[in-house]
Amino acid sequence: MTETQAANAIRDEWGSLAPGYVEAVRRDLADPDPRAIRARVEGLHAADLADLIEALEQTERVRLIAMLGRSFDVEALAELDEAVRDELIEALPPEVVASAIDKLDTDDALYLIEDLDKAEQDEILAKVSQEDRVALNRALDYPENTAGRLMQTEYVAVPSFWTAGRAIEHFRTETDLPEDFVEVFVVDPTYHLVGTVPVSRILRSQPSTKISELMEQEQTVFRVTDSQEDVAYKFDQYNLVSAAVVDEDDRLVGMLMVDDVVDVIQEEAGEDILHLGGVGGGEAISDTVWQTTRSRFSWLLVNLATAILASWVISWFDATIEQMVALAVLMPIVASMGGNAGTQTMTVAVRALATRHLGPVNAMRVTLRESAVALINGLFFALIMGLFAWWWFGSDGLGMVIGAAMIINLLAAALAGILVPLALDSLDIDPAIASGVFVTTVTDVVGFFAFLGLAALWLVR
Repeated sequence: MTETQAANAIRDEWGSLAPGYVEAVRRDLADPDPRAIRARVEGLHAADLADLIEALEQTERVRLIAMLGRSFDVEALAELDEAVRDELIEALPPEVVASAIDKLDTDDALYLIEDLDKAEQDEILAKVSQEDRVALNRALDYPENTAGRLMQTEYVAVPSFWTAGRAIEHFRTETDLPEDFVEVFVVDPTYHLVGTVPVSRILRSQPSTKISELMEQEQTVFRVTDSQEDVAYKFDQYNLVSAAVVDEDDRLVGMLMVDDVVDVIQEEAGEDILHLGGVGGGEAISDTVWQTTRSRFSWLLVNLATAILASWVISWFDATIEQMVALAVLMPIVASMGGNAGTQTMTVAVRALATRHLGPVNAMRVTLRESAVALINGLFFALIMGLFAWWWFGSDGLGMVIGAAMIINLLAAALAGILVPLALDSLDIDPAIASGVFVTTVTDVVGFFAFLGLAALWLVR
């Protein structure tokens, strides 16, 4: 079975795992003969195999790996969700994990063990080759979410005095090279980086051409301590496919590949979406009930506090509401419109900050643009709601009050939606985490206060 055929077998028409396929795998796992399950997953891409593993129960996952034996594609372990990965690595014998590590690039191998306890890490690393153990221990010394953790220590480096022919011969005969590489790094005798050469340029050059004539000195280089967010931004900004990583002494120590950076980009985007929804950035669909509850409780508690604040503002006008019941009917509309408008602006602002398209240079221009949009929308919706309130309750004064409140709250929502993320970002607080609570509080408080306050001044005597 080809990889494409295998992928079609595991997926339904919408691209999700086919329930029938998963059930068939479960039946095969109940059979003591491993030949059926090996035939079932034969040809699966590592990413598809990882999805299958995640769909199974914990005991089934371990049994699947055991039954596949040497035919198990260890690349699938590097594709697993973090929660599933940690459970599975702890359940598997250390010898099995060590065997997988020996077959993986250092960046993928590090992913398997980086969140384990130190004792568990040491137990597994004691069973891998000395070369891998040294590389992984050094990578573990780097801070989390940095280029040092993300890089692979397998790369191709040559001196500048070599010729293209000698470099090609090196590619053919050297066994200790990465499986995939698109760039060759040029180093001096002390392993300081002096340039890079695309592999395609070497292959197209005359064998006698020196590497120094082919290399590019201008390049994007990362330090081991650079954050993965900076790495992802520069890969996207400069359309990089690979890049060198140097240590504090500017010596070449590793290489970053775009496939690993794509994972970071997806991870950061996913965290922003979860944070905007008041959910912990590490939450996954595979988390347990307790993990999910704990992740969401804190922000629900903060939201409860802001809701109490909004209710407190409403209590200032209880006498006004008692005299005109229509106010209680209409005031959720003002708060809801402000909340939605604020969320729109906030989402755009948070995303622009994450992609570095919003900053001090254009903050004023973007704020003025959002304010103008809010005023235009406010005028349109003020007209719509004013006419609606006049038709419903027969009061032109009530229509004017809700129209004015609508303009005020949409303007407040726009300002909060842009200024709150900017303020949090300037304080080195992730705007995706905290913006939603503050923006919602502003729109609720301003909306209720504007609507009920104007009603108390104009309508109630």
